[in-house]
Amino acid sequence: MAEQSSGSHGVVIGLHAAIVAVIEKQPHVLVVRRAYAPLESGAAEAHHFEGEASSESGLPFGPFDPALHRTLEIGLRSWVEDQTALRLGYVEQLYTFGDRGRYVGAPGASARVVSVGYLALTHAEERPPSTDSLWHDWYSHFPWEDWRKGEPALIGTRIAPKLAAWAGAAGTPGQQARRRDRITLCFGGDGIPWDEEKVLERYELLYEAGLVAEAARDRRLQQGKAAAKSAKASEMGAPMQFDHRRILATAMGRLRGKLKYRPVVFELMSDAFTLLELQKTVEAISGVELHKQNFRRLVEREGLVEPTGEQTARGGGRPAALFRFRREVLKERPAPGVRVRGRG
Repeated sequence: MAEQSSGSHGVVIGLHAAIVAVIEKQPHVLVVRRAYAPLESGAAEAHHFEGEASSESGLPFGPFDPALHRTLEIGLRSWVEDQTALRLGYVEQLYTFGDRGRYVGAPGASARVVSVGYLALTHAEERPPSTDSLWHDWYSHFPWEDWRKGEPALIGTRIAPKLAAWAGAAGTPGQQARRRDRITLCFGGDGIPWDEEKVLERYELLYEAGLVAEAARDRRLQQGKAAAKSAKASEMGAPMQFDHRRILATAMGRLRGKLKYRPVVFELMSDAFTLLELQKTVEAISGVELHKQNFRRLVEREGLVEPTGEQTARGGGRPAALFRFRREVLKERPAPGVRVRGRG
């Protein structure tokens, strides 16, 4: 176990994976049924966390053990395969999460848990064979992020009024104005458009305003009060163990941004696909609807795909041409991506 002494406290390095796939036109994240938390005893294993978070889903994670893992990424891949029986392909490091109080461990535990988050992409047909893991639609955790059919009703009926009340409750006029400006920057309005990449900023705002389940849970734990043994999905999305929803928000924002300047979307596609399947995958991840003809013109103009010479009728209706990713584009320019804007 990676543990570094600091007085009477140690530091444990945790490895977290936000594993994303698009299944039936919906973006999914792989979660584990059991909560794992790193031990502080130095053992190279994970234990089942018995506490409030144990009934909530969580991202696959485990502690980094320098005796077993040559690199952090090797440790991550090992834990994911152990917990989900899934071998990872594309992986990139996201961020380091180290706020105090992120985890509440066993009685007498004193180690500070610092987590390294990773984004991993896999094909839709790759189902985790482990019975301890399953796919969750990521919009079940972030229902305000899916704009493919226009602005989610939840924003106007619940989020906007509650955030307005939160802004009005600030102590001074200046604080109220700053809160209102922050709301506008996160959710749009007053001439500022919706920015699909600000997933983490929106979640952090809702957390600070006390509108997501984790805010109430963490407040109870910090105050030393007894916490409920289970937590059900709320109107503000299904909560996750510890700060895993914050890690997932970071992964969502990173992936949405990266679609525009790197061809990472093809990590989510099968070897051969139709242009409509490609469009629906981009829409699923970005959360916005795209103009069909504009999308096709952009993909072809950017040289991202090439025809296979075959057709398929798997989408129903008339047979559609099959395409594949044209890997030569990686050598032709530094930032080949899908720079598209949603309708409206």
